[in-house]
Amino acid sequence: MSTTTATRSTWDIDAVHSDVGFTVRHLVISKVRGRFDRWSGVISLDDARPEHSRVDVRIETASIDTHEPQRDAHLRSPDFFDVEKYPVMEFHSTHIERADGSRWQVTGDLTISGVTRPVRLDVETLGKTKDPWGGERVGFSARTTIDRRDFGLVWNQTLETGGVVVGEKIEIGLEIEAVRRAEEPSGKAA
Repeated sequence: MSTTTATRSTWDIDAVHSDVGFTVRHLVISKVRGRFDRWSGVISLDDARPEHSRVDVRIETASIDTHEPQRDAHLRSPDFFDVEKYPVMEFHSTHIERADGSRWQVTGDLTISGVTRPVRLDVETLGKTKDPWGGERVGFSARTTIDRRDFGLVWNQTLETGGVVVGEKIEIGLEIEAVRRAEEPSGKAA
């Protein structure tokens, strides 16, 4: 029997030092920014074969925050996220490939309101560091754009001057800081 050196490590996303935000056009002429306040995620990194790494994220839809309580209530309603019926949206990576240098393309399944569609994130690795408490941290920045109609989020109103109240394209931005889990016992290979 020989012992294998584990190259895979597990990192818990630190939601306090991370952000899941979005931007959408409002009345055609401006953009509204929002974020989700309650979410969690795990990143499984494979240093030897980064393309075999994995990302899994769960976001509580009721935690949406656009800094306008009346709008947030509407976004939680059946017109949009229907948080009573669909309390969580999820992302699970399915494919990772290097774009260049510290940039990656992470493809995965995004589920919103019970509808799952593939999306591709443009990801930049920001680096690893030790924190003052003896832990190890890693950072990533990611961007993608989705069409909300693909997920059944179709509510809108037409403006008398043309256009609509809510844009169809949603720009999603993630700033991720994750903490490495304590080492798990390594397995042995035959």
